[in-house]
Order: sequence, then C-alpha cells, then structure tokens
Amino acid sequence: KWKSLYQIQRERKRIMRETCSKYKSNNRRIITPYHVSRIFVEDKYRVLYCEVPKAGCSNWKRVLMVLNGLASSTKDIQHNTVHYGNYLKRLDGFDHKGIYHRLNTYTKMLFIREPFEKLVSAFRDKFEHPNNYYHPVFGKAIISRYRVNATKEALRTGSGVKFKEFIQYLLDVHRPVGMDIHWDHVNRLCSPCLIDYDFVGKFESMEEDANFFLHLIGAPQNLTFPKFKDRHSDEERTTTKITQQYFAQLSPSQRQRSYDFYYMDYLMFNYSKP
Repeated sequence: KWKSLYQIQRERKRIMRETCSKYKSNNRRIITPYHVSRIFVEDKYRVLYCEVPKAGCSNWKRVLMVLNGLASSTKDIQHNTVHYGNYLKRLDGFDHKGIYHRLNTYTKMLFIREPFEKLVSAFRDKFEHPNNYYHPVFGKAIISRYRVNATKEALRTGSGVKFKEFIQYLLDVHRPVGMDIHWDHVNRLCSPCLIDYDFVGKFESMEEDANFFLHLIGAPQNLTFPKFKDRHSDEERTTTKITQQYFAQLSPSQRQRSYDFYYMDYLMFNYSKP
C-alpha cells in the first residue's frame, strides 16, 4: 500500500514541476515573506503546511496543534480556537534565515481540492449562512454592482448573494472588492513554482493521503486525521453533484471563463476539466 502511495506522490510532484517549468518563468525568484504568509509551522515534527481553505485546513491545523503538544486530541479543539487562537506560528513570522532554514530542512506539504468544488464549498459557507464579515464586506459590494433593482434591505445587509452574482464578481477584472483566500488560486496562495513541496495531498483522497503523510513524518500511532465536518455539520458536504447544480445556473460562457480562471490549478494538480 505504501508503495502505491509513494508512486502517486512522485507523479503529482512531477506534473506540478512540469507545469511550472512550462508556464512560469519565476523559478529563480527570491522567496519573500509574502510568498510564505499562508504557511504554518510545526517545529517538533518539522512540518510546513500551506493552508488551502476548503480543503481540510481546519482539521489539518488541529493535527498540527496535537503534534505540537498544544492539545491531546483533535476532538478537543473548537473551530474558533483553530482559526483565531493564534496557537500556530506562520512562516512569515520568522526572519530571513529562519524562513530559509525551515524551507530547506522541514517537510513541506499542501492539500488541494477540485477547483470548482472548492469554489462552491466556499460560496455555500460564506454566503448561504449568516456571516458578519462576508455579507457586509463582499455581499453588499456584489449586490450593488451586479443586481438590477436590488432592494434597500439587500443593499443594507449584503445577504442573499446569488451564485451567479458571485461568479460575476469573481470574473470581473475591475472587482468592487478584492480577492479572498477562500477563492484565490492555490498557485497564488502557496507558490508551488517557487517552493518545492515534498507532499501534495488531495481532498478527494483525504483519509488515505493524510494518514500516509502522518506515517511519513513519524507522527504518534494513535493520531489519525479527523473525519468530522467543521462547520454547518448538519449540511451535506459539497460534492460533484452539488457543484454541478450550482454551475448549471451559469451560462456556458461563464462556465468556460470560470474554468479559464482556475486553469493553472486544474493543470498543475491534474484535475480533469469538468
């Protein structure tokens, strides 16, 4: 079993490197703190984890906290503790020497997810549930720009953004509000063409990949990757079928442009065109 998992890793890294050398000219660029700002550091087991939202990141942070001795079990750690507790160090918090030392000696990993599914998962989480950041900041701007005859209430609260409006915002070169890590490209978040990741896991094979990774770094035997869904746990996870239902609301040209938008992620991580 390990043998086939090693083989899968070799193949994923090969495709990633080939895509980088074909499309990117920045292979020799200097790595700045900006490039490593999404990377979390676990010094005990010497792990660097690049956070990709909606691809198991809450549970990965729980695992890192347990490895670090900050908690005895992943079950004990609340969502807010994971994301707002600042228990984990980020790589950009170290000086130049500290950054390079860790990049050169630690095991670097990231976990990714099919780009459209990741996008729909982020949309459902941020816009279909009460949210006191995404509705006022993104929702208001999206509704006022893309909704004809929007009601005063919608403009005031920013709630009720439709998927089609969200996609209009995403594809707009003059976006009314900036980008957000939940729908940015993995390519931009983790700089895989500058940083040579040792391990590339996929959300679709999470359990197998995660436990293989824990085996590779010599984690305690009793630590396994948690299976629980972190937010809105009574709601079905975003599946291929659910994703298709959302994309069915778009025109063929919007679907094509959404694919073009995530083209590098599709290519680099070997996901087939939906």
